[in-house]
Amino acid sequence: MDRLAEIIDSIARPLDLASKDNFARLPNIKGLEGLITGLTQEAIPLSPDPSIQAKLRGLQENFVGFEEAQGMAKEELIKRGGELLEEIRGALDSKGTDQPYRQGEIANLLRTPIQFIKGVGPKISQLLKKKGIETIEDALYNLPLRYEDRREIRRIADLTIGDRCVGYAEVIAAGEVVYPKSRRRVYEAILGDGSGLIIAKWFQGIKYIRGRLKKGDQVIFCGEIRGYRAQREIFHPDLEWVEGKEGDSLHFGRIVPVYSETEGLYQRRIRGIMHQVIQDAALKVTSPIPPQICKRCNLMPLSEALCEVHFPRGYLDIEQLNLKTSRPHQRLAFEEFFFLELGMALRRRGIAQEEGIAFRVEKTPSADHLLEKLPFTLTKAQERVIEEIKGDMVKPHPMNRLLQGDVGSGKTAVALVASLIAIDNGYQAAVMAPTEILAEQHYFNLREWLRGAGVKAVLLTGRIKGRERDELYQAITVGEAQLVVGTHALIQEGLSFKRLGLSVVDEQHRFGVMQRARLKRKGTVPDLLVMTATPIPRTLAMTLYGDMEVSILDELPPGRGPIVTKVYREKEQGEVYHRVGEEVAKGRQAYVVYPLVEESERMDLRDATQGAQRLRGEVFPHYTVGLIHGRMKGDEKEQTMRAFREGEIQILVATTVIEVGIDCPNATVMVVEHAERFGLSQLHQLRGRIGRGPHPSICLLLAPARIGKEAWRRLKVMEETTDGFRIAEEDLAIRGPGEFLGVRQWGIPDFRVANLIRDARLLQQVRREAFALIDQDPELSREEHLPLREVIREKWHARLELASVG
Repeated sequence: MDRLAEIIDSIARPLDLASKDNFARLPNIKGLEGLITGLTQEAIPLSPDPSIQAKLRGLQENFVGFEEAQGMAKEELIKRGGELLEEIRGALDSKGTDQPYRQGEIANLLRTPIQFIKGVGPKISQLLKKKGIETIEDALYNLPLRYEDRREIRRIADLTIGDRCVGYAEVIAAGEVVYPKSRRRVYEAILGDGSGLIIAKWFQGIKYIRGRLKKGDQVIFCGEIRGYRAQREIFHPDLEWVEGKEGDSLHFGRIVPVYSETEGLYQRRIRGIMHQVIQDAALKVTSPIPPQICKRCNLMPLSEALCEVHFPRGYLDIEQLNLKTSRPHQRLAFEEFFFLELGMALRRRGIAQEEGIAFRVEKTPSADHLLEKLPFTLTKAQERVIEEIKGDMVKPHPMNRLLQGDVGSGKTAVALVASLIAIDNGYQAAVMAPTEILAEQHYFNLREWLRGAGVKAVLLTGRIKGRERDELYQAITVGEAQLVVGTHALIQEGLSFKRLGLSVVDEQHRFGVMQRARLKRKGTVPDLLVMTATPIPRTLAMTLYGDMEVSILDELPPGRGPIVTKVYREKEQGEVYHRVGEEVAKGRQAYVVYPLVEESERMDLRDATQGAQRLRGEVFPHYTVGLIHGRMKGDEKEQTMRAFREGEIQILVATTVIEVGIDCPNATVMVVEHAERFGLSQLHQLRGRIGRGPHPSICLLLAPARIGKEAWRRLKVMEETTDGFRIAEEDLAIRGPGEFLGVRQWGIPDFRVANLIRDARLLQQVRREAFALIDQDPELSREEHLPLREVIREKWHARLELASVG
């Protein structure tokens, strides 16, 4: 840290102390005027910038006569001093820019094995490897889990019940106790510091703490202070063992980083290693982002951000640090987002420049025949989206479009029109679905609509083997099969299309970017249409589909009844099934859905099977109860679905295989057992199976009596709205991007610092900057952009399939 920054911190500390607790300590603070005069006079010549020098003089003048001032006047001078200090910091930060970026030097530095850091060596490096830290780069981005404010370590006598506090004490006694009434085993330690005692308690992890905590140990403890009778207590405190003197400047008297630990490598040692890494490497790291972007976005130098994110200076807000929204955190997040969005901009530009197929979109007999034959009228939204797709297909560059539409908005019909346009131009079309049941459902629907159109459609799934598969492969290879519907089997190595013109990928979030690309490569450069019924929140769509044009089907077909959703406790199951009985008595049909338990698919199957048996035998003996699940053979599933559609089955018990695909307008009621086990977006998908006819529908969510407040709040969201986008935003906020998407197969990285939800606004700013830069320099060929080109080529080339770079 340079001397000027140190001086600013030295001025900030007494000002912070003076203003704390509504200026309670102000009367005790002496000599402030002299201190600030001396420090500002030292600081003025250190800055070459006249505007910063002027601010420093203003700060000095502000405290002239401070010692003689009284009460409120003193408080105003402290407040004004704090404001001036912030202005000086802002000016210093905006002046700071990264040193020139030298790709080779920095790459070599970052790749240096961690064992070469002073104090590490081969043995410690093996322990660090368990934490995923093998190089200096890994260490620099091993960010603290949280931060503790140890500028003020309180005496036990001064700890306030209800506050989160930090204290320093000796272990007076420690051991395991058993509470007589509950027979509960608890590990307790009495901590003392001469001013009082506090009891630390552990209800879990007893074996671990028993092996580490000994009488006579000196520890720092941190946590929420509780009160029991007249005694202070602290449950599961964060502990750090103190070796040597309390005054160690790395671990006390500052905001202290707290890292994740690993067996044999504890907090103080890790902190020491991280401090050494920062000293040895952080100041040498620079950013390839052009200086004008750094200045426009008010970014601190990358080296400074790395120093501050590990060992923050006193002026940084502890709350912002712990929320990961501090200025250094945001600077590192900017860097991560920038290269992702730069890659997206390059990919979009590359696709726009690729030579594709210019389809004829007028006079397409098969597509026209379909539009005449459909048993429903297209919505205005469907008509608009079909025109957007035609606008893409007619161009000599490949279409790369995402079609978002809520459950039941009619995406399949739109995709079929696009497929038939390709077929009418002498090309083949492929529709890839994530599950066999959805692929089968698409195939049977499409085959029904295509009767009399003279188009040969085939179904290809992983279950089709031997001679039948060989015949299908042959039909696809010679071009006899014009519309191919299937699962992952479509992207197998041995399969080649004669003339693939359009790839349609359904339920995109279940596929990886690479799988999408593999299907695309089955043709020369086919058009690509990606469909998803899970509304993707805007921030996520910008990241996952940053290279795509987006169409939204925001209108449901007319004449559909409203859906009402109600959450019930398990004890109200009788009332729930009474409502089902009422609907079925009116001639309607019902779904009863059981969750898929990931730990054991057998368990899921048994639940659904036993549920169906109970409903048949005890609850609805007078009705036909069917069962469908993922383990059934394709023809069995189709038979069951057809029987349900035709009204032969009144109540269909199912696992989540019905999440997508089954269309029965007469189904007006759905019960979801153990609704708390599903994500909100999945519940929304399931609910979309009802409300497809003119009658009002009800969705009844059953949850156990004992679920947490958060789980109950999530289910209540389903009662409040049927808007898929609002539900998706809630789901994303609750579960995070990885879980929301179901699988981690994306071509996007696991961000080390950035967070798509927390940093949504930053992502939008970064996206504007990255896309504007590619507009100005599409090949990154300007001299100042060559470092960006190198980083993109090295780190992102394969992941983003960037044909246009290198």
